[in-house]
This record gives sequence, structure tokens and C-alpha cells, in this order.
Amino acid sequence: MNHPQPITQRRAEARNLTRRRFLAGAGAAVWLPTIIPAEVFAEPGGRLGANERITLGHIGVGGMGTANLRNMRNIRDEGRVNIAAVCEVDSNRLIQAAKEVGGEVGTCRDYRRMLERKDIDAVVIATPDHWHPVQTIHACESGKHVYVEKPASVALTDGRAMVNAARKYKRVVQVGSQGRSARPAKAACTYIRNGMLGKVQKVTCWHSLNPVGGTGPDSEPPRELDWDLWLGPLPWRPYNKAYCPGTFRWLMESGGGVIRDRGAHVFSVIRWCLDADHQHPVSVEATGTPTPKGIWDCPPEMKVIFTFKNPDWQIIWEQPGDKRGREDFGMVFYGDKDFLIVSRDGTQVDPMKKAHEYKVPPGGVEVYQVDKYVDYNMNHKEDWLQAIWKGKSPCMDIELAHRSSTLCILGNLSYLLGRKLEWDAVNERVIGDEQVNRLLSKPHRYPYTI
Repeated sequence: MNHPQPITQRRAEARNLTRRRFLAGAGAAVWLPTIIPAEVFAEPGGRLGANERITLGHIGVGGMGTANLRNMRNIRDEGRVNIAAVCEVDSNRLIQAAKEVGGEVGTCRDYRRMLERKDIDAVVIATPDHWHPVQTIHACESGKHVYVEKPASVALTDGRAMVNAARKYKRVVQVGSQGRSARPAKAACTYIRNGMLGKVQKVTCWHSLNPVGGTGPDSEPPRELDWDLWLGPLPWRPYNKAYCPGTFRWLMESGGGVIRDRGAHVFSVIRWCLDADHQHPVSVEATGTPTPKGIWDCPPEMKVIFTFKNPDWQIIWEQPGDKRGREDFGMVFYGDKDFLIVSRDGTQVDPMKKAHEYKVPPGGVEVYQVDKYVDYNMNHKEDWLQAIWKGKSPCMDIELAHRSSTLCILGNLSYLLGRKLEWDAVNERVIGDEQVNRLLSKPHRYPYTI
């Protein structure tokens, strides 16, 4: 049964709550597809000075959040940032994170308390995927720049709302698809953009299978875990150890499987290498194996064909696919002259020797590179910080990340409904299929709303 009026009321109440509680910044909405010009940050408080330390808060400090915290601690030790607070719904992880930072650092379970602090300039978000849009949007409203882990969102309309918030409040939002700031991906991109493969007609992706299972009874949550805050925007349900911490990835509702996890990385690199950031699929068609009994509902095997036009080419995502090399995932670019294997997501493993050793000839194409290469995680944070200091677009700006996560979302929807989707990228709607269009957005549980 539909209840449009109560949902509308809750969203209106949430907006009012946000205005009162989150110290929202001022400024007219601006539509800027990918590049953020310097004047976007020209208003008072919008851009920090080149030598000014950035004060950070970290939201979510388990798993990847711990790696992010250690990266920023290293930059802090160079005297360029300050870590003022950490937030985590698991008290054991919160205590450990405070020890990692050292010194006097604020701690909280509820991220909203952190966003109320006027001394914090930017936040690093590494919560489960279903939290990314709400926390990113609230951070932008509170005047904070944002580094948020991939994928940008699990619902398409949430991703677009993240882009709109970044533009309206004039914040730098970098999404953690690190391939665009890594040396191996840069080598592959340089090789391909200089025409060494000829016209690329398809890119195939291989990946290991989604795990199956997640069985077991519901129970009381561990004492250290605030279960309500972990769920956040998701519908309420009893705690089950199959949901978290990292296993949220294997539920469509909160993770979406490997295509939304690793796919967000891989699709970002593919679009960059082919200079296709402004190109969108015209159709998406997915098939997969049924999900065995258990809580985890992502298909073990899956194949998705994304078809692009003008120029014409395809991305073919397969689990398991045709594995090339020792890595459990990667991609192969097929051109009319040659092919190129890129293992993983272009971060930790060099591409084939011919691309790794390629030198750009005079007058050739030079692709984007970050100001400082350390390792693939540090590079990406450094690029974000430089974007804040210099008032420029980061290499994985939220608009670009939204376009990559859109592929992941459409692939899963095509699988779930068992039919081909014809995509209207301008309006971000599936042509002639209102059932799918209703699934492009998801309700948020009050008060964790946007």
C-alpha cells in the first residue's frame, strides 16, 4: 500500500531538522556537470588558503575507514591536516580509532554531533554503502568538504541528490575509486588514449563470484554496537550477524554485490581510459544464477552487457567471466588493432608491459595525473586535499562517481526484473518501464533522511 502523504511529511520534517541541526551553508544551486571552477569556492568559508591546515572528522573507522584514518594521520604528521574527531557506531572500533589518532581527539557514535562542529572543515566517510548519500548530503549542508567511499550510492536518485548538494553548497566531494589517481591506471589510460589499441569496441570484465549463505537466527546486537545507527536509512529489522560488519556487501539493499563494490572501481577506470565520462549506455541487459537460500541475495554468477552508441562499444561484466592472469578481477580492452589487459582496478598491479613501458610521443595525449604519487590510497586523499586548497575539481568528483554507480545500479535492476533496460541518461529514467523507474529511488527511515 502506498502512503505518499506521510512520506512527504517526513521528508519535509527532515529538511527542517537538517536546517536547524546541521548548520547548513548558504548559496544558490549551481549545475556543473563535472568541472568545478575556482569561483565556486570564492565565497567566504568556501576555500581554504594554500597553506592552511584542513581540520578533519572521520565517520566510520572500521575496515577501509581504518586505512583512511592511517593515511590522514600520515598527512597530519607532515603538518598539513588536523584530525579533530572520529565517529563510529561500534564502541570497540571507536576506542581503537581514538588510539590510532592519539592526543586529544573528539569521539561520538552519532555523526550528526560531528557535523555540528564549526571547527571541522571536511569529513572522511567510510560507512556502509546505504549511509553514503545521507551523510554526504548532510555534511555538504553543514559546510564540510567530503571524501566518501565508493560506491556513491545504492539508489540512483540518492546519487543525483549527492551531486546537487555538492554543487549547491559548493563543496569538494571526492569518491574513493582510487584508479584515477594510481600509476598503473594512468599508464593504461595513456596507452589507450594515444590510439595504441585502435578503436576500442568492447571491454570485458571478469570477477570472482558473490558469496552465498548468510544463514542463522536473529539475535540481540552486540553490546558495543548501536544497531539503530548502523541501520540508519534502512528499514528496521532485528539484528543478525549475517548483516554486518563487512557482510552488508552481499545484500542488494545495503551493498549490491561485487558489481556495485568492485564494479564502481572498474567502470570508473574504463570510462577514464576511453575518454567516455560524458557517454552513457543506451541499454543494459543482465542475467544471473538464482540466489540460494540465505540472507545474502546477490547472484553468485552474473553477466551484464552495457551498450553505448556514437561511438559504438560495449562493457561486458561477468562473474566469473574469462579470467586473465592471477588476479580475481580485472578488465580487457579490445580494439581493432590490439588488446590490453588491466588487472584489478588499475591500482595495485601494472598493466601489460607494452602499456607500462609506453612513452608519449611529442604532441601525444597526456592524461591527468595527481600532484603527488605515494600509493594508490594516499594518492587519492592527496588529490582531494589539493582540490580543496586550490579550488578545483578532484579526479573522482561526485558527478563522475554517480555515473559509474549508475551502471552498477542498472545492472542489478536488470537482473532482478529479468529484462533489458533502455536508458534515457538525460532524464535518468528507463524508457517505457515505470516499474523499474519506481525502483530508482528508495525510502529512508526517519530521521535518517535527505
